[in-house]
Amino acid sequence: MKKNLGRTRLAAQIRQHSLRNVLPRTLLAVTLLGAGVGAVAAPVKVNIPAQALSSALAELGQQTGLEILYSPDIVKGIRSRAVSGTVEPEQALDTLLQGSGITYRIENGTVTLGSSGEAPLEMGAVTISGKAPGSTTEGTGLYTTYSSSSSTRLNLSPQETPQSVTVLTRQRLDDQRLENVTDALEATAGITVSREGLGADTDSFWSRGFAISNYEIDGVPTSSSLANYRLSTAVYDRVEVVRGATGLISGMGTPSATINLIRKRPTFDPHLSLSAEAGSWDRYGSGVDVSGPLNDGGSIRGRLVADYKNQQAWVDRFKQEDTVLYGITEFDLSDSTLLTLGFNHQTSNVNSPLRNGFPLFYSNGQSTDFKRSANSAPDWSYYDNELNSLFASVEHQFDSGWSGKAEYSHTQYNYDSVVTYIGGSPDQDTGAGTYVQPVHWKGKPVQDNLDAYVTGPFSLFGREHELIGGLTLSELRDLDNPDYGWWLMPGSGYDGTIPNINDWDGSANKPEFPKYGETDTRENQYAAYLTGRFRLTDSTSLILGNRVIDWKRNSDYTANDGSKSKTRDRETGVYIPYAGLVQELDETWSLYASYTKIFNPQGSWVRDINNQPLDPEEGTSYEAGVKASFNDGRLTSSLSLFKTEQDNLAVYDGVAYVSEQGTSTKGVELELNGELAEGWQFTGGYAYSVSEDEDGNRIITQVPRHSLKTFTTYRLPGVLDKLTLGGGVNWQSKYGYDLKSYTQGSYALVNLMARYDITRNLSASINLNNVFDKEYFAGASTYGVYGAPRNFMTSLKYSY
Repeated sequence: MKKNLGRTRLAAQIRQHSLRNVLPRTLLAVTLLGAGVGAVAAPVKVNIPAQALSSALAELGQQTGLEILYSPDIVKGIRSRAVSGTVEPEQALDTLLQGSGITYRIENGTVTLGSSGEAPLEMGAVTISGKAPGSTTEGTGLYTTYSSSSSTRLNLSPQETPQSVTVLTRQRLDDQRLENVTDALEATAGITVSREGLGADTDSFWSRGFAISNYEIDGVPTSSSLANYRLSTAVYDRVEVVRGATGLISGMGTPSATINLIRKRPTFDPHLSLSAEAGSWDRYGSGVDVSGPLNDGGSIRGRLVADYKNQQAWVDRFKQEDTVLYGITEFDLSDSTLLTLGFNHQTSNVNSPLRNGFPLFYSNGQSTDFKRSANSAPDWSYYDNELNSLFASVEHQFDSGWSGKAEYSHTQYNYDSVVTYIGGSPDQDTGAGTYVQPVHWKGKPVQDNLDAYVTGPFSLFGREHELIGGLTLSELRDLDNPDYGWWLMPGSGYDGTIPNINDWDGSANKPEFPKYGETDTRENQYAAYLTGRFRLTDSTSLILGNRVIDWKRNSDYTANDGSKSKTRDRETGVYIPYAGLVQELDETWSLYASYTKIFNPQGSWVRDINNQPLDPEEGTSYEAGVKASFNDGRLTSSLSLFKTEQDNLAVYDGVAYVSEQGTSTKGVELELNGELAEGWQFTGGYAYSVSEDEDGNRIITQVPRHSLKTFTTYRLPGVLDKLTLGGGVNWQSKYGYDLKSYTQGSYALVNLMARYDITRNLSASINLNNVFDKEYFAGASTYGVYGAPRNFMTSLKYSY
């Protein structure tokens, strides 16, 4: 058996997603790429405790650059031996495989493995870039992931991560037809989505009692001003949601959650996917996803994703057209250096966007009863937006086992909208008493980000540990932002009177919006961070992290008459500590606890009665729990208890914002994700949280105390194995902004799906949502916006 390994970068990339179709169940294949094949690999420092072989192989890949392509069944139930010290990657692999019965051969740059007595199968170079943070989920068919970096920026398995993390894998996104970030969050345990409209910017997202404002793409923070919730999931491998405070990775933000979107990467083998869909309310769409090598040697790889949707909805006059175009290219500059270039273009144009619903009460206090199809938006209202992003990164793998990465991104979000509210209180008999209140918003915020870090192993007190340190520089500019005034209410000169709201058809006077001035806003954040994972014992890990932040926001307003005003906000030297402890009880169970601080500057619009800004939100977040990993990491579970203490919570009292002191939120979350048995995927999570002021009174009542979200799919066995059936339930308890005047009672939504494999490459599927046609309000205000009635979507997908 030959044993010649490349000297420097061993880029044997993981591709578990298609192995069940192309490899025998007892085969594990590892592909080595690079120019140095045939030489002896340089020794590197490794420290891998005895554990499930699949997890050990993943750690070997992280510590040496050797990334593994294998059929999960070949390592199922096998425990690895421990390996520690400075050794050649081949020696580490030999130690891990010792006694497993797995053999391997290296020939022409290809390593192939097989069970004892079997001849390993020859394969060409087949891979996905392993440099994306965490484990690629595309094609695994799983509802869980083997590793993630969204909590600490260190690639850790779910069991090793001292926070609550939910990963919506590519399989889940496809099975449940979660087509944008809002859809994905609605399916995530512990997240509440409040929909106060449709096609406008009124959706809000909540976790652990607080609104979510932190978003990342490939682990790099991005401003919520860029409407990230609109992003299409067609271009992402997975959506990772870290619940709780995440100041270590995001710097600023509330103690709610951070949404990390992980991009799809080019594949080393040719890949093509074509899709078409049609569903209720004249919804149609199509998509293409093509990927593969761009030269003979595979050192240049590319991927292009295009998606188009033209859809109406259950409300009158509404129409939305979406376009997505995403491209990414990887260049192997050497066997240890990777250059990545890419872009993302997305447009969404909406006619008659529903910004808020109809009044829930007549002027006499009686409840109204408007149809679910009623739209409060006039026929001339619209919401158009466009997002363009360019990104580039360079990654280098050093011979020492350390690696570094620098990424730059430039994103511009253009939006132009005329939206309306319905104001007033209607008379029950005549329908008179309401009016349209329009407003014009337009802007083009631009963000530039630079993120750079180094990471690798180091020795201390006879043990191997991990370290990551880096810098994040960000500037958000919103220049020449036009001021068209506030909502046009009665007395403003605009007549938006609705004669009879009971039979209103969307006709209203079209307003004019004179420009009063312009605003220039610049927001800068500079942050440095350092995080270490220290192995105190073979079963105990301590994660210590620090982040230091400088932040400033300058806003300059120039009126048409030439008058000017300026606002300056600044915070320097803000220190965010993080500590997490993980204690492994055995190969399945672990205990964890974590602690971090909270820092979040208030929005520029948050002003007190004297028009002065409020102090930043500050506080402390605690979390503890137990985690488990079954079936070699293919099934994960967690139980977490959390508590957040916060000061300077901005609360609107009807006139201005006031600072609420001594706010506390506490709760519990329980989650199970992954493969229960072969062909049976499951996700389920329960969450309870309650927020109270310093006097013990419940606040933030628009978030339900209890929620439960489940979904499962099962591929039938035997002659019916071409058919996959699935379904789930989303339930939440009552909620409302004011539980005395209006409450949306608890409700449950049932969703079903089925998929049939017509051929090896062609499949047909159907999703049926809100099966029992539950009528409910999707928001918590006194202007009701109905959730979607029963609906279906059918699709065809061809792929190879």
